[in-house]
Amino acid sequence: MSDEKPIEDKTINEPVTSPEAAPKRGIEREDAQPTPDPPVHLDKPYVLKQTSGMWGKGSPDTSGFAGMQRTIEANGVAQRPYGGWFDEVADRLEQLVPGFSTGRVLVHRDEITFFVVPEQITSVMRQLRDDPALRFEICMSVSGVHYPEQEGEELHVVYHLLSITHNRRIRLEVALPDGHPHVDSVVATYPMADYHERETWDMFGIIFDGHPGLTRILMPDDWAGHPQRKDYPLGGIPVEYKGATVPPPDQRRSY
Repeated sequence: MSDEKPIEDKTINEPVTSPEAAPKRGIEREDAQPTPDPPVHLDKPYVLKQTSGMWGKGSPDTSGFAGMQRTIEANGVAQRPYGGWFDEVADRLEQLVPGFSTGRVLVHRDEITFFVVPEQITSVMRQLRDDPALRFEICMSVSGVHYPEQEGEELHVVYHLLSITHNRRIRLEVALPDGHPHVDSVVATYPMADYHERETWDMFGIIFDGHPGLTRILMPDDWAGHPQRKDYPLGGIPVEYKGATVPPPDQRRSY
């Protein structure tokens, strides 16, 4: 008989109490996190916007649905228990950065989104990266969203984080007012967010305070406006090609 001791079985669900106890290699597929339980929906939904007519307010609607009123709500508005390891991450973040959340959490299609208080984003990011129980080593992307109908929260910044150590993904979201679209840069914590924040500034006009070089990355430096905002014109920009122009959408055809 062999004198070798059996290898101790470890699962990804075991709490990590110190850096030494953290996994030292990638998690195998069979050790992946189970699908979280379905979220519990709140009585009051999170309304994204309200629209009128088939094609939106102000359009040349000839469909006969001009009087249609629609309320578009966010999917997965949830309260505890979120299910699976989502509660572990939420509890740990609350311990490390008390009051980090606005109280709004979305759980949809096995993904969780925490809405973070803008002033807490750098502290939250640092703890997500460094704490052994969290260890989200990679910020996969930083992007923007424009909701013109949400008064006081028109511009959102969305962060996608990946933990290689624990094989987990989460999303953070920060809501900002159009009149003061400022949030601290996370480049000091995640250097790979440099170009992502530049693109978000270029396309949406969100200002990342403390960024090492917040300049346009897609549009020319002297470009006016931010093209991915919902109130930006979709056409009418002169095109220097044999004198051609692109007319606005409502002038491209007559009904």
